[in-house]
Amino acid sequence: MSAVPAPLPPEAPGPDLRVDLGRGLVLPNPVGLASGTAGYGFELRQLIDLDRLGALFTKGTTLRPRDGNPPPRVAEVRGGMLNSIGLHNPGVEHVAAVYAAEFTRWRVPVVVNVAGGNVDDYLGCLDRLDAAEGIAGYELNISCPNIANGLDYGRDPVAAARLVAATRARTNRHLMVKLSPNVTDIAAVARAVEDAGADSVSAVNTYVGMKIHRGIRAPVLPGRGTGGLSGPVIKPLALAAVAQVRAAVSIPVVGVGGIMDAGDAQEFLIAGANAVQVGTATFVNPAAALEVLDGLLALALRSGIGRPPGRPGGAVRAVPPAGIEPASTG
Repeated sequence: MSAVPAPLPPEAPGPDLRVDLGRGLVLPNPVGLASGTAGYGFELRQLIDLDRLGALFTKGTTLRPRDGNPPPRVAEVRGGMLNSIGLHNPGVEHVAAVYAAEFTRWRVPVVVNVAGGNVDDYLGCLDRLDAAEGIAGYELNISCPNIANGLDYGRDPVAAARLVAATRARTNRHLMVKLSPNVTDIAAVARAVEDAGADSVSAVNTYVGMKIHRGIRAPVLPGRGTGGLSGPVIKPLALAAVAQVRAAVSIPVVGVGGIMDAGDAQEFLIAGANAVQVGTATFVNPAAALEVLDGLLALALRSGIGRPPGRPGGAVRAVPPAGIEPASTG
């Protein structure tokens, strides 16, 4: 494993990379850990200084405990990996009663990823989590491809808007919506959730993929045989999605998908993201997110850039490309 980078010394505080995502959620810097790749932070906290990061996005949390999908749950593919975890988690009661108390002791903002099969599931989760301290906001998972009904909200702008409106009325905490890339028009979904009250969006979740075992002439993953594709193989697709979403909405956008180093993160910021999440890279190198952060800090120091004045959300990024349109399929 790579050595964990040392933080900047106190006498050299560095540039101001804070990112204001709205409704009280201010990230100390634009680099977070993506949901599902660091659990609830406890294991990774033993390996790296988690408090240096901009945010921890927790594993997907559901109203009731879930055992997840049967193994095998992951498969390596060229340029990335497939996962079919199935939202294995201890349930919201445990998260609110036990984990949240630990979160209050951490400096890193903790954003709880919330998933459900219907609106009542999401509302039940928010009711329990809202009563707990230590939670900076919520990331609504409307796009998980590994459970029944998991794609319904993410595919349908009207259904997504109804869910966001219902949850918006239930909590005053920050609401981020994690968008599915497995749609015809991701910009339409982004606009719908913004209009319904979302404070920000994260783009994108994993793409649906499959790996075949040639020997047994069947998919490697059980059940439907599909899983969520992540890693560097999806970065060009994720960048295009971020650019489309940025052109469609005025709320902050958090980019995710195939970020392996600071250069990748910079590309997402240039495409229009206000902040980024590092995911699959953490499986290869637990310190990957810290190395991305240090790379962005070095870039900011060389460029003399802090938080650009007058630009919503902040972060070190260029003006998003103009005139981005969804790619033609015809």
